[in-house]
Amino acid sequence: MNILGISGSLRHGSYNTALLHAAGALMPDGANLEVFPISGFPEYNDDVRAAGLPVPVAAFREAVRAADGLLFVTPEYNRSIPGMLKNAIDWISRPPEQPFNNKPVAIMGASRGKLGTIMANHHLRQILVYLNAQMVNGAEVLVGEAALKFDAEGKLTDEATARFIAEHLLRLKDLILRTRG
Repeated sequence: MNILGISGSLRHGSYNTALLHAAGALMPDGANLEVFPISGFPEYNDDVRAAGLPVPVAAFREAVRAADGLLFVTPEYNRSIPGMLKNAIDWISRPPEQPFNNKPVAIMGASRGKLGTIMANHHLRQILVYLNAQMVNGAEVLVGEAALKFDAEGKLTDEATARFIAEHLLRLKDLILRTRG
C-alpha cells in the first residue's frame, strides 16, 4: 500500500515536515510512505495548463493518481493553508480526470501554538471534500506546542502523540481498504 505524503511547509526545520517523517516511521504493516515535495511549482495559470502541465506539476499529478492514499501535513497560515499548498492542489485538480476523486486522504498538522492547525485542517478538508476525496474522519491530529514534542533534530519524542498518529494512520489504511472494495 503506497501512501503519498505532502508537506505544506517549505521551511527547513519545519515541524510539519518532521511530523510527516515521523508518520513514515509509524506506518502500519503493509503500508509505506513516499514524500513528494511541492516546492518550485509556478503560480497556477490556466493558459499554461491548457498548453501543457509543467514537468513538476505533471509528476505530482501522476504521483497522486498512482498513490493508494494521501497524507497531507500542513501548517496553518492566517487561519488557512499555505498558498503554495493551495497552488499545488489547484494545478492538479483541473479536468480531465482530477486525481483526488475517491482518493483516501488523511490530514495532520503541527504548530508552536496550543491549538495546533485546526483552521488549516478545516480549510484543507473543505477543499478536498469538494474534490470528492474520501476523508479519514474522527479525531484529528493537531499537534499543538510542537516545540515540546520534537527534539532539536526534528525527531518526535512525545509517545502519546506517536500513538495517536499511529492510530490515525491505521484509520487511513482501513479507509484505503474499504475504498478499494
